[in-house]
Amino acid sequence: MNTMGLLEKIHDYSSLKSLSPDEMEIIAGELREMITSVVLKNGGHLASSLGTVELILSLLRSFDPSRDKILFDVGHQAYAYKILTGRMDRFGTLRQWGGISGFPKRRESQFDHFDAGHSSTSLSAALGYAKARDIMGNKHHVVAVIGDASLLNGLAFEALNYTRESNTRVIYVLNDNTMSISPRVGGFATHLARLSSSSGYNWLKKAIKDSCASLPRGQALENVLGKLKDHIKTIVKPLNIFDEMDINYWGPFDGHNTSELEDVFELAKRYDRPVLIHVVTVKGKGYEEAEKNPTAFHGVSPRSASAGPAPAGKTWSEAASDAVLEMAEKDDRIVCLTAAMKCGSKLDEFAARFPDRFFDVGISESHMVTMAAGMAAGGLRPVVFIYSTFLQRAMDQLVHDVCMQNLPVIFAVDRAGLVGEDGETHQGLFDIAWSRPVPNLYITAPRDGAALRGLLETGLQSGGPMIIRFPRGRVPESVKRRGPSSGGLSGNCLRPEIVEAGEGWVLFGYGRTVDLMLRAREHAREIGISPLPTVVDLQCLKPLPVRELKEILTSHSFAVIAEDGYSEGGAGEAVAAFAESIRGEAPAEVAVLGIPDIFVPQGKVCEQDEYCGLTPENVVKIYAERQKRAHRQAAPLEGAR
Repeated sequence: MNTMGLLEKIHDYSSLKSLSPDEMEIIAGELREMITSVVLKNGGHLASSLGTVELILSLLRSFDPSRDKILFDVGHQAYAYKILTGRMDRFGTLRQWGGISGFPKRRESQFDHFDAGHSSTSLSAALGYAKARDIMGNKHHVVAVIGDASLLNGLAFEALNYTRESNTRVIYVLNDNTMSISPRVGGFATHLARLSSSSGYNWLKKAIKDSCASLPRGQALENVLGKLKDHIKTIVKPLNIFDEMDINYWGPFDGHNTSELEDVFELAKRYDRPVLIHVVTVKGKGYEEAEKNPTAFHGVSPRSASAGPAPAGKTWSEAASDAVLEMAEKDDRIVCLTAAMKCGSKLDEFAARFPDRFFDVGISESHMVTMAAGMAAGGLRPVVFIYSTFLQRAMDQLVHDVCMQNLPVIFAVDRAGLVGEDGETHQGLFDIAWSRPVPNLYITAPRDGAALRGLLETGLQSGGPMIIRFPRGRVPESVKRRGPSSGGLSGNCLRPEIVEAGEGWVLFGYGRTVDLMLRAREHAREIGISPLPTVVDLQCLKPLPVRELKEILTSHSFAVIAEDGYSEGGAGEAVAAFAESIRGEAPAEVAVLGIPDIFVPQGKVCEQDEYCGLTPENVVKIYAERQKRAHRQAAPLEGAR
């Protein structure tokens, strides 16, 4: 990968300290050019990373990441940090198989101090790092960078609430690119920071406190002086939630002014208590399209010439939102909820058509699920649009607030299964395993658009909770469909469906793995295996349709089920256990093919499938090996006869 001008002379972050203000501006521009070029080619998080270039430059000039701990929340904004901490030559591999991750990863670099991917973790992790430093007698600094949206999550508030109790040095940097917590006070903010961090000021505070303690009514005097200080403070600087939590608040500051930021960071390094530095940045800065529409350029798909025209047809997200919108036209009880993913879940049209029935709660998944439970208890029919990886953050709420009360909440679980370039933190591989034991819950997976619509209709007509999980990408309108899916709990969409008849052995799939099993059947035909297998769409993963399953397992001697999730705890494990329970009536042996016991790295979904063994060739190989075993076991018996 070709680097540019001054940037190619930066061997590591320590080289930044010798740069002049003019050179810093040049470096910032070249970083933006490199980030934009790679992200438009590979895909990734563009607007957020462009907005933090100067902030990251200032952090690396003020702190030493080989010693100091710099933690990023979510990690969307850390591309410049990766480039400047030894990964410039590999930045062109961003989000690719075998390349560097789109998020901070400890195993990737000694300068990535905490893995990120889900929001609102940085403050808690920073407090943990700070307490570890204190207990081990070290002196380094701990810095947590968090965005304004992430700060609204409950986990971040829990950390803020504990910060006062922690009694340790920690620096929080609030990267605010959409809102203002308090009015811009410019140079006066710097003055207050300088004052509160100065050794003289802190010595004076201690001297006054010690003097008051020695006086007969010293505590009362100290209280009066404290109230006077707070009164003066409110005149020159409005109080905010951080001050109320006893976290010293400095700002707001211009997040694109490196000189100002470095001055403030140097002051923060001398401060002996928790401090929050509020910086204001422009999301997408330096790239006009991203500045005008930062939401559209938050997550960017590849735009390389080799990518070709956009695939035809709707995405699963579009198909789900369109179907719910159509149903909402006829049923005014239907409402939609999302956690800061209105655009990602393609709910723009629903929000515009039914603004009073659409709720974007921000990055607050736990709150969203319990709110949906309250809506359902109140007589509405809520549909929660949520990515599989983010549903993990509301497990307790799904169990206690929805399923325990058997409330009719529909979970449209997007990005289920392998998701591609976002990698480990965003794979949707856990939802089946952790939700399958939960009573009252239906877990379903449509293989095409017709099944998706049928399941949505069924869920909205039912009286209990249902998960409808679907993958990232384009939805096939019809996969070997003989007729439309029907609604109702006894309808086709909640029963196994034979999509290709065969004999001897059977291939179970659900969701996108139905296509995998159809391709496996075709591969068996191509290499001359006979008989050809039956292919079944399981459709409903919980509760298992035991009557239909028994019929299928009774009529076949061997079965393979392909999981779009982990093998352990998945639907395949449930089918295998059921087969074992009826061993005397249905002798079918069940093999499970799914994600092994690993975290799957970033790359194209096809590369991840290959890595995990989810291929037609491997399905057929499992059958072939089973047949060899069967022949070897039968051979001695034939010899005895």
